Amino acid sequence: MTISLEALRRCSIAVDLGAARTRVYLRRTGLIVDEPTVAAVNTHTGGLIAVGALAERMTGRTPEHIRVVRPVSNGTVVDIDMAQRMLRLLLGNKLRRAWRRRPLVSAAVCVQHDADPLAQRAAVETLTGIGAKRVELVDTLIAAAVGCGLPVERPEATMIVVCGAATTQVAVLSLGSIVAAERVPVGGETVDHAVVQYLRNEHALMLPSQAVRPLQLLLKNSADGAPAPPSTEVHGRDVATGLARTVRIDVGSVRSAIRTPLTGVLDAIGTVLRRCPPDLVADLADRGIMLAGGSAVLPGFDTMLREATGMPVNIADHPDVCAVEGLGAMLDGKVQPLLLDAMVS
Repeated sequence: MTISLEALRRCSIAVDLGAARTRVYLRRTGLIVDEPTVAAVNTHTGGLIAVGALAERMTGRTPEHIRVVRPVSNGTVVDIDMAQRMLRLLLGNKLRRAWRRRPLVSAAVCVQHDADPLAQRAAVETLTGIGAKRVELVDTLIAAAVGCGLPVERPEATMIVVCGAATTQVAVLSLGSIVAAERVPVGGETVDHAVVQYLRNEHALMLPSQAVRPLQLLLKNSADGAPAPPSTEVHGRDVATGLARTVRIDVGSVRSAIRTPLTGVLDAIGTVLRRCPPDLVADLADRGIMLAGGSAVLPGFDTMLREATGMPVNIADHPDVCAVEGLGAMLDGKVQPLLLDAMVS
């Protein structure tokens, strides 16, 4: 897909519909929505009970007549109607107060690099259903690179790794375009699953979904060199008896368990580098790799990439909002196009 900066400047909002979080950027205003992509539905009436953070807290704690759903999976809208209803509630009065008498004309949305026509159509229909008259599709990799402050318009190589909840995208960019890109089904959810499986196999303990993220924070502190205990207590349910049980686990063993699924990202980086011209690969030896996305701060992830590739690895200042911030910068006209005039002999 091609990006027209002129067309993007006519857009009023930018939307990043991620599998984990939904973010909306309002032109000349900033980020107005940053909520989990979750909705809670009453199965008897079909009505929405909650969306965003409140709905996420209901996960695993609802009675039979309440169902917690995620309308976006693997970066693709899988339930258009539910995504539209969720967005209407998330925007709500925020958008009405911002617009006043000015109608919503057009919108921009991030889509994955290799999104098929059905995925692109689902993203377009989701936004047209909430009032957008025109929808511009922008590659997530380019939007995230702009949000990280990378000089994507220059004739130099920049490598970005966008780590999402369900997938990780790797790309090398030059002259404002993608030279080579690869996507692997590895993300934050994969790491969560690895932690749950480790505790189930090694300690016969079923870990609640809400307890995975605090454990990751503990692992991150120990990976950053901060003082952290060698072991910690985890509360869960015994696999055999079904009763509540507390076990003490080794932090180092859990950190080793989550490194295994992350090796898929290394394979993707190698594939992308093999597709690039040698001159661009030489640029990356000095410029290194930029990590973006909500899962870029996974414990020890940057260290593993640095050791495996031998290249510098940096994490964006605000990795979770890079894509929507980059898209917002395009809407606000902060990105200037690269003009290549034909030479006349």
